Amino acid sequence: MIIPIVVLVAVFALIAVRQVGPLRLKMWHVMLGGALAVLATGQISLPDAWRAINADVLIFLFCMFVAGRALEESGYLAALSYRCFRRARSMDALVLLVLFGVAAASAVLMNDTLAIVGTPVVLLLARKHKADAKMLLLALCFAVTIGSAMSPIGNPQNLLIALTGTIANPFLAFASRLAVPTAINLLVTYGLLRIFYKESFHATPLAHEREPIRDASLAVAAKISLCAMLLLIAAKVALVAARSPVDIPLAAVALAGAVPALLHRRRVELVRGIDWGTLVFFAAMFVLMRSVWDTGLFQRLIAATGLGVGSLAAIFLAGVLVSQLVSNVPLVALYLPLLASVGAGESQLLALAAGSTVAGNLLILGAASNVIVIQNAERKGETITFWEFARIGVPLTVLNVAVYWIFLAWR
Repeated sequence: MIIPIVVLVAVFALIAVRQVGPLRLKMWHVMLGGALAVLATGQISLPDAWRAINADVLIFLFCMFVAGRALEESGYLAALSYRCFRRARSMDALVLLVLFGVAAASAVLMNDTLAIVGTPVVLLLARKHKADAKMLLLALCFAVTIGSAMSPIGNPQNLLIALTGTIANPFLAFASRLAVPTAINLLVTYGLLRIFYKESFHATPLAHEREPIRDASLAVAAKISLCAMLLLIAAKVALVAARSPVDIPLAAVALAGAVPALLHRRRVELVRGIDWGTLVFFAAMFVLMRSVWDTGLFQRLIAATGLGVGSLAAIFLAGVLVSQLVSNVPLVALYLPLLASVGAGESQLLALAAGSTVAGNLLILGAASNVIVIQNAERKGETITFWEFARIGVPLTVLNVAVYWIFLAWR
């Protein structure tokens, strides 16, 4: 039972340092090594490992990577970026626009989608305006996470909570009770970025330049991809709001977005250029986390807190801390039956959504979107280390939890 925990600790340590002697490791190297370690030591069987890999997530990521590449390579993503950010005349305005714009989009398009398409956008902004790329990448990571908290379709764990049927109107409940604290937390994020990256907020006025479309036919395919995804997401929202038994899987939404790009003459180039390392990372993570989950250790730790599983303190504590170790979706899947057993109401369910979501701001591995952003950035020569993320992520998470806790306890 102890071996998967030891492997998990080793994975965390290696991701923190990412260096073994002269060997420079990428995050997917480390996670793949962890998965192979639990397989080699018999902590999980090959059939169980295969079943642990969530094919829907991998299909979703693959398709979104393809659609994202089409948006980027055609030049259409840069053109959209110009339209969205051209009114920002100062670095303060730009960072606030990134935070609130990305957060709003994340609540509708789901967090991982924004992580994929947002990374090349903020790197372009950093290059054009001589801004600190690390600061803008952190703004992207935090905005993607915080913004997804206020919507039942902002991330997979929120959708899981919304589909339990306990909350009468999930869209209204999430928006009415979490939108205001989410906006406050975005302002808190801006404040911390201002403190930790004071020198990056220069006083030079920003001058924006329109970006040219580099491949007109691919831009058309990218536009079709974007429209198809938005239409299916709107249909998904309507179905969830109507509590229809019919659902549109997120993998289907992503597939609709990828098909126009996959039919384009540059499809082979697009597929070759996607971030395959991130796909390996997630497949390996599913295997390692399943072996850790099967030890039962974290389930017992939650039960042993003594705080009462329905208390806001226990929910936020488990949501933030346990999510770092077994990921937020398994944590929510475990905690929902516990809340049902004590007759928990709307406040407790929303606390579980908020806590398990802002857990992503604590450490790099707290959210899949963080991994997507950082690994995509590394392919373009930029990165954020474990410690660079944690030094601002830890105080930010504490403040995020405090804000959500106050608002949920108040009402």
